[in-house]
Amino acid sequence: METAGYTTLSRQTGLMREMQVIANNIANANTTGFRQEGVIFSEFVSDGDGVSGVAMAAARVRNTSYVQGTLEQTGGTFDMAIEGDGFFLIQSPNGERLTRAGAFSPSAEGTLVTSDGYPVLDAGGTPIFVPPQSDDLAIGSDGTISSAGRPIGQIGVVRPLDETQMVREGGVMFRSESGFEPLENPRVVHGFVEASNVDPILQVARMVEVQRAYELGQSFMEREDERVRTALKAFIK
Repeated sequence: METAGYTTLSRQTGLMREMQVIANNIANANTTGFRQEGVIFSEFVSDGDGVSGVAMAAARVRNTSYVQGTLEQTGGTFDMAIEGDGFFLIQSPNGERLTRAGAFSPSAEGTLVTSDGYPVLDAGGTPIFVPPQSDDLAIGSDGTISSAGRPIGQIGVVRPLDETQMVREGGVMFRSESGFEPLENPRVVHGFVEASNVDPILQVARMVEVQRAYELGQSFMEREDERVRTALKAFIK
């Protein structure tokens, strides 16, 4: 394959990756706490033989948007949303993870868990226990859970030390490679959940752009293939 073919193929591969990311964004437009992703294109440049260089596209880096989604009122007793910065701290089978999805509920044992059944942790990394049949629960703006006027726990709201080192695990969970620390003065809103920050209209528009760019690249490869075939036929004759 000639240089033009390699260059176009690298571009097509990157566009395909971006199309997959866009499709995933659209599919999760209604997923509580979901964070939109994008693809960052970079350029690989080689000096070649010192006379002519080669430039190829790469789209291996995914960029996550941490812009806050809309807060939707549910009235749920254990539904919570974070206004502003911060993430809820949860315990997954692979360790402590961060999430913005605050649709919680008590397990059969009384532990506060996520929709996937993972325990919700306090700032110290301890699961939060909710007394059964507590009809007078109150949740303060700092995440403190009270029953009968007495605090029984506080939701752990943390801040990653470096958002660029966050790794997505599953749909709404993140692993912070750089670590995290308790967030000072968190703003927890009770009876609300945070919607996905995906803008479906913009994502569909971007999907159309990517599709047209892919079709253009495909057309170029077909014309280049025809050019090579014609040149070979002329050479053989």
